[in-house]
Amino acid sequence: DWMLITAGDVDSFNTMTASWGALGEIWAKPVFITTVRDSRYTHGFLEANDYYTLCFFEEEHRGKLELLGSKSGRDTANIRESGLTPVSTPKGSMAFEEARMIIECRKIYSAPFNPENFHDQAVYDSVYGREPSMHTQYIGQIENVWIK
Repeated sequence: DWMLITAGDVDSFNTMTASWGALGEIWAKPVFITTVRDSRYTHGFLEANDYYTLCFFEEEHRGKLELLGSKSGRDTANIRESGLTPVSTPKGSMAFEEARMIIECRKIYSAPFNPENFHDQAVYDSVYGREPSMHTQYIGQIENVWIK
């Protein structure tokens, strides 16, 4: 599924559409692992905050996620334009009322990808050959899950 990755608080937050991620366990903790390009506006919010959310939606909201994936919050009021309703979690993270599932994570590790560590040059070329920005990997311990 596509998801929205959202970081920040009620005073200042941003969201972006993403599809890369993995659920699992590491360091005896339930985690969600995701990656965000350092050129994305949301990247700065992830760097500045300890918590973030992952919101998953029913197919009827696909157009809203397409909008949030194509228009940056740096340049437009894309969240308002999407019509989604921001809500604050008890920990102060931001999510969206319309989500069918919200996963709230506490950032426990992050690191930028290093071009020298790619063992498959074709993967590097296909993802990073056209754009010099790199992804940062975030490992977030799952703190809360809400399902409608």
